[in-house]
Amino acid sequence: MRMGVPFAIVVDASDAVAATRKRSEKTAILATLLSQVSPAEAAICVGLLSGEPRQGRIGVGWATVRDLRRTSADQATLTLAEVDDAITAVAVATGPGSAGHRRALLADLMARATAAERSFLTALLTGELRQGALVGVMGDAVARAAGVSTAVTRRALMLSGDLSRTAEIAVTEGEAGLLAVGLEVMRPVLPMLASPGASVAEAVSAFRCASIEHKLDGLRVQIHRRGDEVRVFSRNLNDLTARLPGIVAAARSLPVDEVVLDGEALWIGADGPASFQETMSQVDTDAPPEGVVTFLFDILHVDGVDLLDSPQHERSTRLRQIAPELMVPAVVTDDVAVAEQVLQDALAAGHEGVVIKDVDSTYAAGRRGAAWRKVKPVRTYDLVVLGAEWGHGRRQGRLSNLHLGARDPDTGAFVMVGKTFKGLTDELLAWQTEALLTRETGREGIAVLVAPELVIEIAIDGVQSSIRYRGGLALRFARVKRYRPDKEPAQADTIDALRALLPGGDRTQDD
Repeated sequence: MRMGVPFAIVVDASDAVAATRKRSEKTAILATLLSQVSPAEAAICVGLLSGEPRQGRIGVGWATVRDLRRTSADQATLTLAEVDDAITAVAVATGPGSAGHRRALLADLMARATAAERSFLTALLTGELRQGALVGVMGDAVARAAGVSTAVTRRALMLSGDLSRTAEIAVTEGEAGLLAVGLEVMRPVLPMLASPGASVAEAVSAFRCASIEHKLDGLRVQIHRRGDEVRVFSRNLNDLTARLPGIVAAARSLPVDEVVLDGEALWIGADGPASFQETMSQVDTDAPPEGVVTFLFDILHVDGVDLLDSPQHERSTRLRQIAPELMVPAVVTDDVAVAEQVLQDALAAGHEGVVIKDVDSTYAAGRRGAAWRKVKPVRTYDLVVLGAEWGHGRRQGRLSNLHLGARDPDTGAFVMVGKTFKGLTDELLAWQTEALLTRETGREGIAVLVAPELVIEIAIDGVQSSIRYRGGLALRFARVKRYRPDKEPAQADTIDALRALLPGGDRTQDD
């Protein structure tokens, strides 16, 4: 197996992808590269270029990279295999003295890299690689390079959650290998997501019949059980099992041998449903089993039968058969007035709003589509913090006025769309100041610029055209609702979703 592929060709491909905004051209560039390397090298390439190395997160932050000596090699000598081996070595370095060992490994790697290679590695290791080789584009490139169906490749990727492994299967086993990738109990899949709906009437009228479900302000969980073994995963596929004993106990009580469930974990206090932050706080402090309540709204597998391709109404019936007491309140109807009443009932119960689902829809793992639509009285968007300004008066010495960015779906970069200091409590100001300073990348006047790592939910009254920001719009009356530690920057709302709010804009939005 040839493993001497120059790392420089990967960096060159990344630069070429960054230089074009056309998805078709990005796909062609990536497919050409993947077709020129071995299957093992292809798996490494897709991870590096998509910003998700096959080793996963290795815990390297801006401060670590910033403190390395800034010398670079004059000639490109690094191979793809050497870079992959170095990342592996950093990832497995743990225990006493590991911090220094990791720095030494990174320093050696960076010293052997050219200026262009060093820039790529810095962006990769700090989560800043946003040249447009997103997972969706890379999946299409894999399909083209391997000569297999794009749809089959996407499905395999959604079910495996592993881009590098999907690439290796595609180029070694072809379409047959990809079709063999299915849902596996104990291996989480990317969850189906809802798109914002303008109103209950609009959402209900889009479907033959709809399930109107209470939208909870909780922690999305995917629950896997095989026998007595239970594992609980977050929407980002992180394992939360040890922190949610109540969810584990609820899953074990169900009359099944194997099951995969989709739902929410929500802290219920004396005054009713808690906020998302309160739920997360309880989870972070090993919440007692009786505190965090299990709510279920979907079932993906039960006792050897996959249900992903079954319509929503059949999945709901099956869920009701095994866990009626755990189901999210829901009403099936085609009547707008009935749906409106469900929304009012959900709000009265202390919930965010409703999710309106097409009863004929299948479970599209990892997709943001129109089959599920969330309707909330307040319009909110998940944006990314790009920086913050030092406060004045009572907020002296704290980072206050936040710079907010929306995701460019073509490049993965973030476009600034406004600022806000509203909705920040003293406690949140203290936390955010510390969190932002650890992510500092530079300063401009009173503003501290930060790596775009923190997702924050912002409530707005709308947007207006503006030449002040590069995206051509500005948020109106923006205020902070909460930080979203359960979301990655790549899951932030897009600039297109905000542009759709402008007069004459397309109302279709991503989640």
